Amino acid sequence: MKPIGLASDHAGYALKQYVRQYLDEKGIAYEDYGTYNEDSCDYPDYAHALACGMENGECERGIAICGSGEGISMTLNKHQFIRAALVWMPEIARLTRLHNDANVLVMPGRFISNEMAREIMDAFFNTSFEGGRHIARIEKIPAKI
Repeated sequence: MKPIGLASDHAGYALKQYVRQYLDEKGIAYEDYGTYNEDSCDYPDYAHALACGMENGECERGIAICGSGEGISMTLNKHQFIRAALVWMPEIARLTRLHNDANVLVMPGRFISNEMAREIMDAFFNTSFEGGRHIARIEKIPAKI
């Protein structure tokens, strides 16, 4: 299994540190695309780095965190074939994997606890894509230019 890509801005840094601990406990390898401290920074820089890492085959899935989760999610979803899902509860994590085959889990660092993040990650990693009728829908996501 390829490593999980990680990205955050300063507002998501503390939760990303918890995510790293979670992945270490589970024996899951990861590649950290930054940020590396709580100094103010711009979330697009790290979202683009993660998305490029996925596009280059360095990782297949990712976890991204910013304060609300919105900005980093918007940036990630500008990349073709990235399906970043903003998740704040386990049931949404399950549905984004089951129906949308989400490949990046985005969490709002300022709004969820470490315990909730653990439950969300458990749901995300333990749910497989259902396929079936959802395949045609996912195939319609990339922009046709």
